[in-house]
Amino acid sequence: MPHALYVCLQDDDKIASFAIDAESGRLTAQADVPAVGGPSVLAISPDRRTLYLGHRTQPAISSFRIDHGTGGLTSLGTVSAMHPPTFLAPDRTGRYLLSCYYQGGGVAVHHLGSQGAVGAPSLDWLATATGAHAIATDPSNQFAFVPHIARLNDNVLEPPKENPGPNMIMQFRFDAQTGRLAPNSPARVEPAERLGPRHYCFHPTQDLVYFSNEQGCSVTGYRLERATGTLSPMQTITSLPAGFTARNTCSQIHLTPSGKFLYVANRGHNSIAGFAVDGTGHLTSVGHVPTEAVPSAFGLDPAGRFLFATGTASGRLASYRINSETGALSPLATYGVGQRPAAVLAARLGG
Repeated sequence: MPHALYVCLQDDDKIASFAIDAESGRLTAQADVPAVGGPSVLAISPDRRTLYLGHRTQPAISSFRIDHGTGGLTSLGTVSAMHPPTFLAPDRTGRYLLSCYYQGGGVAVHHLGSQGAVGAPSLDWLATATGAHAIATDPSNQFAFVPHIARLNDNVLEPPKENPGPNMIMQFRFDAQTGRLAPNSPARVEPAERLGPRHYCFHPTQDLVYFSNEQGCSVTGYRLERATGTLSPMQTITSLPAGFTARNTCSQIHLTPSGKFLYVANRGHNSIAGFAVDGTGHLTSVGHVPTEAVPSAFGLDPAGRFLFATGTASGRLASYRINSETGALSPLATYGVGQRPAAVLAARLGG
């Protein structure tokens, strides 16, 4: 079954599209899609028929129909937003789109129309705090989490500006019938250390959630209480090799579909850190592979065989093969993609 890869090019105002060879991981460029307004974040519907795009310089959310034969994109419309969306995620039914807003300090929920397009005004707006960086519903579709980093300025290309941040994960209940979010109890999880939780992913079979820690340069595994939808920390492990002391921040985090291997990107060390996941959900480092400068975005192919990482500073995309036994990454090829790649998403095409 064919796979497609989409890359947001924020300063080029377009989405670069590629076909992925499922055996070799080789990318073949397809037609670019214009996307005015600083395309910077991507998500896909559960049925894989609709692609969602967040615009940064002209705050909005766009929807595109995905051609399952070619991976081509057809616009379904755009709705404006009060603030630039930082993260998009449909709920597990595909009826709603959840979004969070770093500068706006809040989260929202939108209706999705019959074709999967975002067309209705926001159902909900909940103020959280500056630095809201991600939102998604858990496998039961009853709960959601919103991590907030611990520093307002996280650009590794500029001198740091230290500002007290919330350094917390907000916990919500989600009503899949109405699309409403409501604070859970307790309403937040606050790490004892200045970790700055940023993005997260759910284990495919266990009640576990893994968060990348932007300021802590680490990953924290949390146990998810299925009945209450609350988190309790289990393990925190560094994303950096021993002895590295230069400035670094963590960005995205992804888990293979098998649940055996987890990856997180280091900006500063400019690497992808890999971890093996044991039967209890605990992590063990499997090493680091150098990657493009300032890897703010990366993704895995749907089968978990390849990893694709972009360099915000380099304008290139690097591909790697994932060793199915060890989780080690082997470099494959590097591609020039354009200015300021900001998001990477791979999708399986076909039925």
